[in-house]
Amino acid sequence: MSDEYKDPLWRQVISGAQMLFVAFGALVLMPLITGLDPNVALFTAGLGTLLFQLVTGRQVPVFLASSFAFITPIILAKGQFGLAATMGGVMAAGFVYTFLGLAVKIKGTGFIDRLLPPVVIGPVIIAIGLAMAPIAANMAMGKAGDGSELIPYRTAMLISMPALLTTLIVAVFGRGLFRLVPILAGVIVGFALAFWFGVVDTARIAAAPWFGLPHFTAPEFNLQAILFIVPVALAPAIEHIGGVIAVGSVTGKDYLRTPGLHRTLLGDGLATTAAGLFGGPPNTTYAEVTGAVMLTKNYNPKIMTWAAIFAISLAFIGKFGALLESIPVPVMGGILCLLFGSIAAVGMNTLIRHQVDLSEARNLVIVSVTLVFGIGGVLIGTGPGPSDFGLKGIALCALVAIALNLLLPNRRPAA
Repeated sequence: MSDEYKDPLWRQVISGAQMLFVAFGALVLMPLITGLDPNVALFTAGLGTLLFQLVTGRQVPVFLASSFAFITPIILAKGQFGLAATMGGVMAAGFVYTFLGLAVKIKGTGFIDRLLPPVVIGPVIIAIGLAMAPIAANMAMGKAGDGSELIPYRTAMLISMPALLTTLIVAVFGRGLFRLVPILAGVIVGFALAFWFGVVDTARIAAAPWFGLPHFTAPEFNLQAILFIVPVALAPAIEHIGGVIAVGSVTGKDYLRTPGLHRTLLGDGLATTAAGLFGGPPNTTYAEVTGAVMLTKNYNPKIMTWAAIFAISLAFIGKFGALLESIPVPVMGGILCLLFGSIAAVGMNTLIRHQVDLSEARNLVIVSVTLVFGIGGVLIGTGPGPSDFGLKGIALCALVAIALNLLLPNRRPAA
C-alpha cells in the first residue's frame, strides 16, 4: 500500500461511513427484491470489498455490493431450484471472473473484446432490464409476482408513485452528495408513506432481536442452477471493466496496468464466490461510490476498508434487518420502474456509444434473437420442471448472443 495518502484516521472513518451511505440504497434493494436477507447482503458486501482490497493490494478505491444484473436469474432460480442451489450458481459465477482474469493475464484484454463485443453485451443488458418490467409494475400496484393482491391498488399507488417521483427528482435535480442517493431518498419517502397508511409490519420489527447472526445459507451445487446463472456473469464482467476504468479516470491512475485487470477481476470473483458461500447476492463495483469519490476528491482506498467494516457491523443488528424487510412491496416497485428501465437504457447506450450498425444483417440478427430469447421466455431443453434440463431467459440469451457472434461471419455486404 502506498503512503501517498495521509488522511487522519477520523477523516477516513467519516468518509467510509459516507461511502456506505451512498451505496446503501442499491445495496439493500437488490436482496429485498430477490427475497435474500439484507443483513447477509451487508455482510457479504463488506467481506467482498475486503477480499477485493486484499487481492489488489488496497490500491483501488471501489466498494463492492449487490449486482442488479443478477436479479432476474436469482428470482427465477430460487423458484425453480431453491435458495441453496441458487447460491451454488452464484459461487460458480464468481469463478467466471476468476477465469476471465486468468485469460486476461495470459492473452491480454483483447480476449474479452473479441468474446464480448458491444453487439453481444448491449442486447443482453437490455434483456436484463426489460425481462423484469412486469414484476416492477406488479409491485408498484401492490401485487405479488404472480399478480395476487398484497396491498389495495389505491394505497399501493399512493405509496409507489411518490417514491418513484422522489427518486426521479433527486436523480435529475439533486446537487452534491445528495445527487448520489436517489434510491435511498425514494425508499425513505415511500417507507414514510407506507407507515402513514399503516401497511408496515411493525410487530416484526419489535419482535426482532437487537443483535444476532444474519441468516446465512450454505450453497448446494446443482448443474442446472449453475448453467442457469453463470452466463449472466458475462455482462457484469464488462461492467466491472468499465467501473475500473471509470475510477481510474477519476483518480488519474491506470488500474488496468497496476494492480492489473487480472487482479481486479480476481478480486471481484472472490467477492462474488464468498457471497454465494454465505447466501448473499453477487457483488459488483458501484458507480454511485465512484461518483462520490469524484465529488469528495478523497481517493484514499482505506476509506473503503472503513465502509466495509461499517457494512459488516450493521449486518449483526437484527432490528435493522427486520426494518429493511418490513419495507412494503409498493415502495420497491415504484423505484424499480425507473431502475429496470435504466438498466435497459444502459444496454441501448452501449450499442449507440460503440456505433453498432443495425442496418448490417449480422448485427441485426444478433440483437434481435438475443432480445426475443431473453424477454420472450423461450426455453431450450427437455422441459420446464425442476427435474428437467433447460436454458431460458438471460442465461439462454447470453449464450445465444456469444454463439452467434462467434459463428456469423463478420463482413459487410458489398456496396
